[in-house]
Amino acid sequence: MAYVIRPYRDDDAEVLAAILISAITDIGPHAYSPAQVAAWAARHPGAQRYRERVAAGDVIFVAADVEDRPVAYVLLEQDGHIDHLYNHPDHTRRGLATQLLATATTYAREHGMGRLYSEASDLARPAFERAGFVAAQKREFTLAHGDREVPIHNWGMEKPLS
Repeated sequence: MAYVIRPYRDDDAEVLAAILISAITDIGPHAYSPAQVAAWAARHPGAQRYRERVAAGDVIFVAADVEDRPVAYVLLEQDGHIDHLYNHPDHTRRGLATQLLATATTYAREHGMGRLYSEASDLARPAFERAGFVAAQKREFTLAHGDREVPIHNWGMEKPLS
């Protein structure tokens, strides 16, 4: 299947919100417990948050299929932080994360960012490493969910651009 990487459009918001939840709930269980997946998914509001992020200056690049439907995306903040990198479960293992990270890297360089950094899940870490990111540290923390704190972890990743 052919894909194109393009800038975010306002009508992508609902689909991106659905991609995020599908990725967490369908792919997340390959590395995280049911409680961790539930806590992770619960902390993401809905489509309006994408519109707010773009209005605030964040940049989103979308991988779209031949019918121009979003199937994956990356969200890059102005300081070089990659806050989201998510693929729809039906479109994994096709190089989309690598292409999205390459697009974010090009954009960051063109806009004078000195580095990219992120907090990658166990599942996303290999894609970040293939894109030249290095794991700086394993981050152990908790997410509030319901009446409890759920322990979880991710990886602090960084890629110098200079």
